[in-house]
Amino acid sequence: MTYDLTALRAGIPALAAGTAHFDGPGGTQTPRPVIEAIADALARPLSNRGSLLPGERHADTLVVEARRAMADLLGADPAGVVFGRSATQLTYDAARTLAAGWAEGDEVVVTRLDHDANIRPWVQAAERTGATVRRADFDPATGELTADHVRAQLSPRTRLVAVTAASNLIGTMPPVAEIARLVHEAGALLHVDGVHYTAHAPVDVRALGADFFVCSPYKFLGPHHGVLAAAPELLETLRPDKLLPSSDAVPERFELGTLPYEFLAGTRAAVDVLAGLGGPGDGDRRARLGAAYEAIGAHEARLRARLEEGLAALDGVTVHSRAARRTPTLLVTLDGRSTEDAYRFLAGRNVHAPSGHFYALEASRHLGLGDTGGLRVGLACYTSDEDVDRLLEGLAAFLKETPAAH
Repeated sequence: MTYDLTALRAGIPALAAGTAHFDGPGGTQTPRPVIEAIADALARPLSNRGSLLPGERHADTLVVEARRAMADLLGADPAGVVFGRSATQLTYDAARTLAAGWAEGDEVVVTRLDHDANIRPWVQAAERTGATVRRADFDPATGELTADHVRAQLSPRTRLVAVTAASNLIGTMPPVAEIARLVHEAGALLHVDGVHYTAHAPVDVRALGADFFVCSPYKFLGPHHGVLAAAPELLETLRPDKLLPSSDAVPERFELGTLPYEFLAGTRAAVDVLAGLGGPGDGDRRARLGAAYEAIGAHEARLRARLEEGLAALDGVTVHSRAARRTPTLLVTLDGRSTEDAYRFLAGRNVHAPSGHFYALEASRHLGLGDTGGLRVGLACYTSDEDVDRLLEGLAAFLKETPAAH
């Protein structure tokens, strides 16, 4: 298996600016085929979906191809792939729709590890219906969220559990399939935030046991919008608010207004770019994606080891990403120094490693970092050894030039 990092980087125009990007958890840079697919979609006749005129057929083809691509990526049924403005919007829509069947005394479980987009929508939906919210903690010392943490919050009244497949703050990858078994044994549904996970690990929504799985293509080389995957049979049971004339068919029932056709073209292209990262190979796109994620995982694991070794050699650096199974995303704090200052210092060296809580507010507080969070260093499929070295050199310089406060 080969991983042609040089070719991948050469095909991402933004990298020519020379920035070492460690901001991938917030959004990746865009490959040229994705950019061209978006431009081509807009350059050709484009109308509302239909079957008569070229613009109508073009729009319909873009939607169908994007659903198939995302189904291949997620191991889902194309008929259960829903597009929306963002994963946050789709989660709010799901929460409002599901909460219509909740009542006082019902319970919803969220975790302190999650991004707020997989906490607040459920909390607010529960508040409106009188349902009780229960929170599963994680171990701040290890960063681990176990099935037992979730089990402790389940009861016969549990209606839904919301959990992340990977923490966007510290990278922890909880045992989602094991959690799913417990949730389903309790008679509840499982909503999985896969926004951070999908950029780094192969997804099979059926194997994970996710009733709902959301992700965002802009985290894995695509454009800015959101995707929800669920079994079509489950979606058929749900009645979201919708306009009277709009389609009541699944999955269109959940897609409000006209879809961003050009972005769907970019999403299909992004999945195809990913599928090519495992090298030339035979087989269908789903099989090629499996090989690609194996190659991506090996590349990112090697760089993560290099990064962790370099950080361990620096005095005053604490790494809060400690789970046994996690993405190549490290949250670090610097003894007696502001990570916001470090972010600005690195930016002056054209190294992008942002500071904050990144909307994982409850996780940051549970780690003892309050609302400040830390410096997040996220590796991506296009990160190079030189990028890692530049980051380590920049941090070493910052620590040397910035006295620790006492």
